[in-house]
Amino acid sequence: MEIKVIKNILGENDRYAAENRALFQAKGVFVVNFMGSPGAGKTSVLEKTMEQLKGELSMAVIEGDLFTSKDAERIDRHGVPVIQINTAGGCHLDANMVQKTVREMDLSALDLLVVENVGNLVCPAEFALGEDARAVVLSVTEGDDKPMKYPLMFKESEIALINKIDLAPYCNFDIKSARGDISMLHPGIEIAELSCTTGEGVDAWCDWLRRGVAAKKAACGGARDGR
Repeated sequence: MEIKVIKNILGENDRYAAENRALFQAKGVFVVNFMGSPGAGKTSVLEKTMEQLKGELSMAVIEGDLFTSKDAERIDRHGVPVIQINTAGGCHLDANMVQKTVREMDLSALDLLVVENVGNLVCPAEFALGEDARAVVLSVTEGDDKPMKYPLMFKESEIALINKIDLAPYCNFDIKSARGDISMLHPGIEIAELSCTTGEGVDAWCDWLRRGVAAKKAACGGARDGR
């Protein structure tokens, strides 16, 4: 009975995700499901991203969290449109939540939409949102064993960001080992090392986003509904 319930939940989510994907395709917006543990630095990475890209790309953020709007308030200070989703204890966002939220957005005006998922290395990997790509943030403060402990998250992501590398010498974090494990789990995945404190690696991450936006525009023929 439990297996049947889980299958029904995932099946329903996949239906909403397919509808979201069709909408994002029609609007020509590149959508990233941004995942990682609590404290991995997801919002800090987004702040650095906005500093570099907001004058170049039209972007918006959906903030997922259990409670509070603290992360959304941080994004709002950068002048980027942001909508908060509070799951009231739920461990992940789902496609239906995202579908209800994007109704409040002018997707036709966007190049890039980032969905910062609830801090969790397990559940978010199982629930598609209709995104174009998934990105996972791994902080060196979490330990280099996390990719092998939570393999699905890294198998399902197109890019892995190893964050807070300025702290690596103090955390006994083996970057080479972590990179090797991530590549073994997902051959061909892009891996970027970055620090929001020093700015190292932010360019590589932003270049990846630029390529994603350009590819989405090309796939949509450069045209968008509503424009």
